Amino acid sequence: MEDLKTSEAWRVFRIQAELIDGIETLIDLGPAVSIFGSARLPITSQYYQDAIIVAQNLSRAKFSIISGGGPGIMAAANKGAYHQGSKSVGLNIALPHEQLPNPTQDISLRFRYFFVRKLMFVKYSMSYVVFPGGFGTLDEFFESLTLIQTEKIRPFPVILYGSSFWAGLIDWLKEQVLETGGIDKNDLNLFHIVDTPEEVLPIIQEYHARLSEHPEHENRFTV
Repeated sequence: MEDLKTSEAWRVFRIQAELIDGIETLIDLGPAVSIFGSARLPITSQYYQDAIIVAQNLSRAKFSIISGGGPGIMAAANKGAYHQGSKSVGLNIALPHEQLPNPTQDISLRFRYFFVRKLMFVKYSMSYVVFPGGFGTLDEFFESLTLIQTEKIRPFPVILYGSSFWAGLIDWLKEQVLETGGIDKNDLNLFHIVDTPEEVLPIIQEYHARLSEHPEHENRFTV
């Protein structure tokens, strides 16, 4: 029993250490955009190639890029941002089957705890760009909508990339979740859907311009 108590207490210190390391490393990052998507998509995927272009455009426009630090879309995001004018950041996660950090990161952090890593994403991002992906990608997408809907954070652009991929999910939200009263119609306006890299940057630039008029909103959290 005493060993269990000691183990739980030390876990709190590990969590605290990850929080401090993340905050101290990212506090001066400046405007940044997180790009999410599947770790499994190969370099031959059109989504992979588009993610590179999206990240390049954003980095050249002085927005740092944050990804999960691994392969697939994450690697494409870091590759596109690398040496393009702004920082390429990877928030890597320790997994049972080891995730190797991709090689194009200016800043690389490693987390044991998903929830600490997710806090870093939402705290230091002014927008999310969500490419096709699996459970982890869906988790980040829906968590951002939940935080905005419940007013725990101020609204910011959440951009879904690839209308054909997301169409079934959007139809389900409209036909099932909305119709049964789980969400209201305005909740469907909490995100954008785009199909080309060129559509992403203007959405984020417009939001950044509005944010510059209200610097008090740069603190993402409302409570």
